[in-house]
Amino acid sequence: MSLRIVVTGTDTGIGKTVFSAGLAGFLGANYRKPIQSGLEEETDAQLVARLGGLSADRIVPERYRLRTPASPHQSAEIDGVRIDPAALDVPDTGGRPLVIEGAGGLMVPLNGATLYIDIFERWRLPVVLCARTALGTINHSLLSIEALRRRQIDILGIAFIGESNPESERAICEIGQVRRLGRLPWLSPLAADTLQVAFTASFRRDDFNP
Repeated sequence: MSLRIVVTGTDTGIGKTVFSAGLAGFLGANYRKPIQSGLEEETDAQLVARLGGLSADRIVPERYRLRTPASPHQSAEIDGVRIDPAALDVPDTGGRPLVIEGAGGLMVPLNGATLYIDIFERWRLPVVLCARTALGTINHSLLSIEALRRRQIDILGIAFIGESNPESERAICEIGQVRRLGRLPWLSPLAADTLQVAFTASFRRDDFNP
């Protein structure tokens, strides 16, 4: 079976879509964002295609496309849509690796009864946890690691995003007993070429094999 990886984060706005773009390009993978909230600006799939250098056939269409940029449950309610967790499957990519990106953090609600972590638990795919390096990351990261372990979801490792913070990164990996995959720095300019150069310098392909 081809490699399939879930990318999630400790919070929203930490850079996991940029990380997903880098990872998809790095692994030669397809990309899927099952639920897209917010359609007015560039969507996550469009951003990943642009930054990861992915052709249109490597972008798996979203299952739900919601107009309002908000939590999926709220955006769906505004749109008059109910998200059906059973409809969120893992597509067949014909042997090509697949990167699936969640929304926000693990406890983001999809409807009144289902959280994103519930879907990850059902999928039973290995997870890469993205974490910011700024203040507060230790607490958010350890809580996320604990939540994943409680559901017996495999954690491939943690990918840090931002400026170097060796003490916080070491504390998270040692206390959480999780592998450090690497750190993606903030990039300026942020473009397909700079992202791939930074990703290749920061991560190893072998670390993403379960």
